[in-house]
Amino acid sequence: QVQLVESGGGLVQAGGSLRLSCAASGRTFSNYAMGWFRQAPGKEREFVAGINWSGSSKYYADSAKGRFTISRDNAKNTVYLQMNSLKPEDTAVYYCAAGRDSSKIRVHRASPTSYDYWGQGTQVTVSS
Repeated sequence: QVQLVESGGGLVQAGGSLRLSCAASGRTFSNYAMGWFRQAPGKEREFVAGINWSGSSKYYADSAKGRFTISRDNAKNTVYLQMNSLKPEDTAVYYCAAGRDSSKIRVHRASPTSYDYWGQGTQVTVSS
């Protein structure tokens, strides 16, 4: 079992920045690929960014490229999502997820079903 706890969400004006954190406990954090997803009201959960176990590979949804940066610190069992130039359409609940099967995630990184553990989410609201 892996427990994930997100933090860092809040209310920010358009153009502002937020840094989300996801603290993991339980199994060995470095064994897991990590991802960030988000879900807006009435919409499906969508992939935002992902990172492999070592941090050497990172991938982003088109909506996040150039604005968001994912990183991880295996010594602190934490994954981060730095979000800059935020837009109102970024408003959503943001979730971090952990996945054991790196091969599966490499192919299906944007699919929520590729991940095994989820946090409870943190709300991000961007005002115009």
